[in-house]
Amino acid sequence: MSQVATSGGTPLYERPVEILQHLIRYDTTNPPGNEAGCIAYVDALLAEAGFETKILARDEKRPNLITRLGGQGQAPTLMMYGHVDVVTTENQEWSHPPFEGNVVDGYVWGRGALDMKGEVAMMLAALLRARAEGLEPPGDVILAVVSDEEAGGDFGAAYLVDHHAELFEGVRYAIGEAGGFTFWVGDRRLYPVMVAEKQMCWMRATARGRGGHGSMPLRGEAMAKLARVLQVLDRRRLPVHVTPVARQMIEAMGSILPWGQSLILRWLLDPRFTDRILGLLGQQGEVLAPMLHNTVSPTILHASDKINVIPSAVTVELDGRLLPGFTPDDMLAELQPLLGDEVELVVERYEPGPPEPDMALFETLAEILREADPEGTPAPFLMSGVTDGRHFARLGIQTYGFTPMKMPQGFDFWKLAHGADERIPIDALEFGAEALYQLLQRFGQT
Repeated sequence: MSQVATSGGTPLYERPVEILQHLIRYDTTNPPGNEAGCIAYVDALLAEAGFETKILARDEKRPNLITRLGGQGQAPTLMMYGHVDVVTTENQEWSHPPFEGNVVDGYVWGRGALDMKGEVAMMLAALLRARAEGLEPPGDVILAVVSDEEAGGDFGAAYLVDHHAELFEGVRYAIGEAGGFTFWVGDRRLYPVMVAEKQMCWMRATARGRGGHGSMPLRGEAMAKLARVLQVLDRRRLPVHVTPVARQMIEAMGSILPWGQSLILRWLLDPRFTDRILGLLGQQGEVLAPMLHNTVSPTILHASDKINVIPSAVTVELDGRLLPGFTPDDMLAELQPLLGDEVELVVERYEPGPPEPDMALFETLAEILREADPEGTPAPFLMSGVTDGRHFARLGIQTYGFTPMKMPQGFDFWKLAHGADERIPIDALEFGAEALYQLLQRFGQT
């Protein structure tokens, strides 16, 4: 029996859980990725439903898929895109195997359930439904299923933009990851829709000093200098910057809280009080802090390669993230006074983020969320990380993080997305598939 058409009389587009289970069962841990089998599964689903597809690859083991649903020509082409590579599960303890896609306690469990095979399943369900029901959307709809997002996109979105930009001609808006899911503010539901993201600014900090034999301790040299630098980075934040999108989100949060709590939250917008208030907000403060600062996280250390040699140079790689509108020079200007002259700072990789967001589609997305959850409040959202949106932005495409999921209270998306026991509520998966279908019907309306 066709896996696309029916199973027990139910069309596949009504079974996003089953689509997700199949996607999870392909181990696409990046590196190395090996997304080919997963992309072939998606290709078979779409081909059986009558879609024409293009498979484009820099490496045949790491392909990307593009298909198109024809529209009425009354609106610019809309793109939906998602990646099928996932991060490692190494050294994580899982309650259920990460690549089996088991359904337990109302959740689909597995690596990628949240980031972002679950969202790809929603997109596929919406597109398959549109074809089955004969929907002719306001404009064409492109679906791009890509590889390699978790390692920079060089085999995925960046490759497509650099070598096949003509395929995205006429696309003005795109739907991608990291937004539209429930963010609990007290007992109220906020739905942040990502409209902007931070910029990648990777750096290398090197401390130098006398080296020597490990049997003859040296005080205050390269290792000690770097230790002081790491301690500063752990204890100090960079200066506060309130960007327009962060302001809009915090104001939306304040609008749904009681007066006293709202007042405290709004103090976040005054740089004199921002860091003090963040410290009072606990876990919620940890989520909000990167939206209000340029950030630096030490991630990789390089020192001696022999246990009995004291190194004369010690290096730490720094994952720096810049707010929209800031440059690497701004990052260095903020860091150097904190770290002093004990380290040499060098920018290793900088990828500019999208420009000021084009908000024209936001109200349509907000309306869909309000109808799906009348007690929820949509709000613009600044993503603290980066997505493939930065690549498509080079073609003038505005990405919205809009993969709607109504989450239960206490469900921590950010903790689970790359962590052990990653899972997605079945209800949330179905919620998202329906919301995306509503978008396909309405995206050209004003």
